[in-house]
Amino acid sequence: MTTFPSDAGTSLDAPSSPSRLEVKDLQTWFYTGRGVVKAVDGVSFTLEPGETLGLVGESGSGKSITCLSILRLVPEPAGRIIGGEIWLGDTDLLQLSRHEMEQIRGRHVSMVLQDPMTSLNPVFNVEKQVGEGSMYHLGLHGSGLKDRVQQLLRWVRIPAPEVRANDYPHQMSGGMRQRIVGAIALSSQPSVLIADEPTTSLDVTIQAQYLQLLKDLQEEHRFSMIFVTHDFGIVARVCDRVAVMYAGRIVEMAPTRELFGSPRHPYARALIHSLPDPDTEVEWLTTIPGQPPSLYDLPPGCPFAPRCSEAMDICTQEYPPTFETGIAESGAAGPPASHTAACWLYGDKSR
Repeated sequence: MTTFPSDAGTSLDAPSSPSRLEVKDLQTWFYTGRGVVKAVDGVSFTLEPGETLGLVGESGSGKSITCLSILRLVPEPAGRIIGGEIWLGDTDLLQLSRHEMEQIRGRHVSMVLQDPMTSLNPVFNVEKQVGEGSMYHLGLHGSGLKDRVQQLLRWVRIPAPEVRANDYPHQMSGGMRQRIVGAIALSSQPSVLIADEPTTSLDVTIQAQYLQLLKDLQEEHRFSMIFVTHDFGIVARVCDRVAVMYAGRIVEMAPTRELFGSPRHPYARALIHSLPDPDTEVEWLTTIPGQPPSLYDLPPGCPFAPRCSEAMDICTQEYPPTFETGIAESGAAGPPASHTAACWLYGDKSR
């Protein structure tokens, strides 16, 4: 019998019961005319209640598809989740029917997309769009729904919510539209929030305000968060742990401070070293040579090997397992955490 994270006794101001999210060996492939694209190929991680996990990596590394897989929103029929498990508490989301997944999506796991202009419907006002989740999941209607929408707008710091609720997306600035998208994602008080590069369309000043808002809301409402980004400044500011992705896999996982201070995988080191230092004057920025591999035709062994200055013979022959490289102090959300890397530098080099 399928069990869901309990809502018993939950008030409108309380989140769904905090639940541990665990992804095990997730594989999401796309079947196209050119071949099979292994967009996500064996991704595993855990997200503890109240924790923020950052997913970083170059474009095409599998970050967004991993998140869409958790919500079971992979574009069909080309995209298919062909293997793995996604556990929310004691429920494997991949075993749920479409109807059962609709009860989870939005209520227990929700997502903030990176472009509010494509996330919001231009023909419906804010009240209609923000209130839809509360109407569907919480059964609110009439004045109760109107009050709920205004409450959500106050949470995301929208001024004069009783007036703004009647506005349409085009009447708002980019920063306010992004806050509206956040209000929609939080409307049913999920226990897990996925934020897929939500600051991409914002200028630097508004970015900082939005990030602080997310952290304030997380502290107040006690949800876990997966934060997808390519900006290491954002990672340092909001994430407790970081998973570095490359070619559809996680190549390194570590607490944020440990990753910045002592990156293990050559790709993670290259990413960190490519960041400009504002205190150092340089003529040329550090770059990573070569290009990411085509996911249609991945090379044997480690896909980073052709770009890696430390590659060995075994790197081009066999993909490395994930090695434990040490125990590091975790962030505020949990106990000491492991630091792992999928690299033969930490294995048996005599093979």
